[in-house]
Amino acid sequence: MNQGIGSWSARRARKTPDRIALVHEDRTWTYRDLHERVLRLAHALRAQGVGRGDRVAYLGPNHPTFLETLFATGALGAVFVPLNTRLTAPELAYNLTDSGTRILIHAEPQGGTAREAARQADAPRLIPLGPAYEDLLTTATPTPLDEPVTPDDPCMIMYTSGTTGRPKGAVLTHANITWNSVNVLVDTDLAGDEVTLVVAPLFHTAGLNMTCLPTLLKGGRAILHSAFDPDQVLHTIETHRVTCMFGVPTMYDAMAARPRWATTDLTSLRTLNCGGAPVPARTIAAYLARGLAFSQGYGLTEASPGVLYLDASQTSAKAGSAGVPHFFTDTRLVAPDGTDAAPGERGEILVQGPHVMTGYWNRPADTEAAFADGRWLRTGDVARTDADGYAYIVDRVKDMYVSGGENVYPAEVEDALLTHPAVAECAVIGVADPVWGESGRAIVVLRPGTDATETDLLDHLRARLAKYKIPKSVVRADTLPRTASGKLVKPALRRTYGDPTP
Repeated sequence: MNQGIGSWSARRARKTPDRIALVHEDRTWTYRDLHERVLRLAHALRAQGVGRGDRVAYLGPNHPTFLETLFATGALGAVFVPLNTRLTAPELAYNLTDSGTRILIHAEPQGGTAREAARQADAPRLIPLGPAYEDLLTTATPTPLDEPVTPDDPCMIMYTSGTTGRPKGAVLTHANITWNSVNVLVDTDLAGDEVTLVVAPLFHTAGLNMTCLPTLLKGGRAILHSAFDPDQVLHTIETHRVTCMFGVPTMYDAMAARPRWATTDLTSLRTLNCGGAPVPARTIAAYLARGLAFSQGYGLTEASPGVLYLDASQTSAKAGSAGVPHFFTDTRLVAPDGTDAAPGERGEILVQGPHVMTGYWNRPADTEAAFADGRWLRTGDVARTDADGYAYIVDRVKDMYVSGGENVYPAEVEDALLTHPAVAECAVIGVADPVWGESGRAIVVLRPGTDATETDLLDHLRARLAKYKIPKSVVRADTLPRTASGKLVKPALRRTYGDPTP
């Protein structure tokens, strides 16, 4: 009767019980092992009073227990709430209260934060990982469960990063996640012998829904890293013969900057997915030099998340593009007046498909505002398409600024800055300007051992961009604020550097 994600471990265990499903550090779990632990946890949660529709949250780094909790929650018809380990106790308390979480399972390193968040939320019961968690599983029965769960039932509440205002919980159904996985399988040709390195956080939609779950659906092997370390990633790729991984540009740049990059055996890699931000041209070039082509993409939490996908075969021909819509996805680019943008014109991306969320948790007004005509999800991202229909992400609607009547999209300026050999990271924001209304300011992190003056960097841009796009000022910084998924936190940059005078 269970047609949802909670049945996946049972379906895989009956097909490939002895195949390795998960690897973490020095331990492995077969699909039979995973399913038995899922059943035990489901019965343990039921004994704690968890039933249909109840929310169960998880706070911790990548670990098999994350997936056990997801599948066990789904087996009961309950709703899974993955939590960002970078959040503070008050931020977590908000998510717990907003979702009405009943039980919070947490890793020990997050124990103090979890206890404080639970105290502030005044609701969830805590289950710490370790001996207490294992005791629960040992004393629970592994007898089969088959609760009635439909594809349209809610599977998880995944909170957006909250870079603007309070985070909102996107309600993703079992069908949403299944269809997103189908899109991945169709467009990336994942195989049953896939060895997927999952180093992006599982609490982030790309790490979970674009890599890990499609791999498990196909019966492949997922290697879980609790944190990103570029040397460890390169070692794992070589020793485990990794075939597939997902990362954001900053992760791939960090790997390419390591001394062992040139000598690591990367020949096993078949799929390198990159998302979270436009992939800089220099990153593409560094990997092409090693014979590796990126499969780039674009998505958002509310779409589970895949929207656009660029096959590796088009990496050079369509450099900088996010691709075309996934197989079971439809998109439109809409101009500010509501008309469809022509090829070459900029427009906001609208998306529809069976993977698009049903709405925001307990936020009917925000849900209504998120959908154009009640049908198309408004992404808030701006793109243009070429004559072949390939989309190029320009920027966020809210990140664009107007200088002297001209629209300036910071991502374009940032990509040009990143071609300077001294620039490691950069961000561009608009600041008030008495003459032009707004002008650009570049915040730049330089590579260790290099130097570049403001004049150097602006001269570099003058050879590449129109005059109105050139920032009027450059500010040096040691680091840039980013979300757990690697995205720049532009509101934080504006608060710190948005004063008209640097």
